[in-house]
Amino acid sequence: MSARAVSNIAAFDALAIRREFPILDQAVAGKPLVYLDNAASTQKPEAVVEAIAHYYRNDHSNVHRGAHALADRATEAFEQARMDVANFLVGGKGGVKGGVKREEVIFTRGTTEGINLVANAWGRSNLGAGDEILLTEMEHHANIVPWQMVAAATGAVIRVAPVLDSGELDLTAWTALLSERTRLVAMTQVSNTLGTVNPVAEVVKRAHAAGAVVLIDGAQAVNHFPVDVRELDADFYVFSGHKLFGPTGVGVLYGREALLDAMPPWQGGGEMIERVSFSKGTTYTGLPWKFEAGTPHIAGVIGLGAAINWLGGIDREAAARHEQALLERVDTALAAMNDITRIGVAPGRVAVASFLLAGSHPTDVGMLLDQQGIAVRTGHHCTMPLMERFGIPGTVRASFSLYNTFDEVDRFIEGLDKVRSFL
Repeated sequence: MSARAVSNIAAFDALAIRREFPILDQAVAGKPLVYLDNAASTQKPEAVVEAIAHYYRNDHSNVHRGAHALADRATEAFEQARMDVANFLVGGKGGVKGGVKREEVIFTRGTTEGINLVANAWGRSNLGAGDEILLTEMEHHANIVPWQMVAAATGAVIRVAPVLDSGELDLTAWTALLSERTRLVAMTQVSNTLGTVNPVAEVVKRAHAAGAVVLIDGAQAVNHFPVDVRELDADFYVFSGHKLFGPTGVGVLYGREALLDAMPPWQGGGEMIERVSFSKGTTYTGLPWKFEAGTPHIAGVIGLGAAINWLGGIDREAAARHEQALLERVDTALAAMNDITRIGVAPGRVAVASFLLAGSHPTDVGMLLDQQGIAVRTGHHCTMPLMERFGIPGTVRASFSLYNTFDEVDRFIEGLDKVRSFL
């Protein structure tokens, strides 16, 4: 590591950042909590907790169409969060010409609902018998099952690109599967199980050249590095608030305005209508509200906006270097353990370490770590096809975020050593 890199990492104060997360200051099994389950869900800074509490204490009302002060304040905060998301989706450069429009930001319950929305509203209108949907072996179930359902309904065919032993996408094989029959390409930007960062900009370029529409699952990307959907040139991009230091039950679907405008509503109800009549039928309102039927998760959206604004005060490049330094220390330690098999060693991956301990079930390893106050995730991580590809039942996954420290890495390695000696 260069002297410059050391200096930059030293300037990143993870200890100061973690003090903004009250939940991290607790004991589990009589020991300080080491939270290494960030790929499942990140913790929430005080700024997010307070924003949600402030809304409920002072401003709670349903949004839009209200004729009183509380409704006005709630609506203003809700729609400001939409603009914050639009700015976030272009890497915080929303003032630059060509930024994301308000109409292109749809609030959902999370990544899963965003993908289901596209699968149903776009897929059922645009896919037919023989059309192909191109996925990869590393997709989360949320980016597999909705496409299986729409394929069954439309007669479309799913093609699956393989993953190399390193955990990287086999881009050559993916390209060979791309054809004039490919109508939709769906791909994760970052694997939740492996940490692999896919070459999505190149994927989008090749897919568009073949005439396909592209959806990118950004759930595991947005909390590790800035994303600019203009540079990616994606048609759809989805992510969840709870993986971005925000609340659960809220997420975002970005879509090109022309595509969204041509799509029929997915759900019906209040908020998404212009006029309802038994005699004259129903007409729908415009974007983005056409896809936001019913009372939205107002507090969640406000909390998401607070999370994005909080993250905007962090040096993202320094945070990424810090996370990479944590991962390097973990990788070095795991590589020295001859009874550990690492699953996913792609270069440039985000701070995720997935592994198996010889002769042990991942769940047993996780439970013994928990008894030492160390929280990791075990199982198939909602990527059962990927587990099948590697011929394993699941993995132990330690995933790191910007508030984790080198001391926590050392405690994790020491805890794993104790597990190894016990099992």
